[in-house]
Amino acid sequence: MIVFDLQCPDGHRFEGWFASSGDFASQKEGGLLCCPKCGASDIVKAPMAPAVPAKGNQKAFPLEKPDTGAEPVAGGGMPPEMVEAFRKMAAVQAEALKDSEWVGDRFAEESRAMHYGERDAKVIHGQTTPEQAKELHDEGIPVAPLLFPVAPPEELN
Repeated sequence: MIVFDLQCPDGHRFEGWFASSGDFASQKEGGLLCCPKCGASDIVKAPMAPAVPAKGNQKAFPLEKPDTGAEPVAGGGMPPEMVEAFRKMAAVQAEALKDSEWVGDRFAEESRAMHYGERDAKVIHGQTTPEQAKELHDEGIPVAPLLFPVAPPEELN
């Protein structure tokens, strides 16, 4: 389904739901559209703002309910115990990464080099594909996913 903002010649705006853009065009040509306020049948698509989704790395709702006295909307806010658990896990991960070196997309290559003695062993973190991680595991190279996403150092402020 697609939703269009529609408008009649008198400026009345309303929504119309259609199966496709072509469905709107055929209903308009067939005289099936009319303004719910004045009955005019000369209906056009009104200008409308595009629906732009939030970036994937932005939180969709606050982790804690703001102290406004209002009840949260459906799907909003987590229980305080869960918020605290996530904070503790994030702190443990941050502490573990403090002495770790970011190797970016060279993670699989660096892990193999250390495992096979081609490089000195050290704690590293970076990015790898699920397929590369499985290959490392199959070779007996210990790897583990991070619980929380980590931004590359060049992307940090």
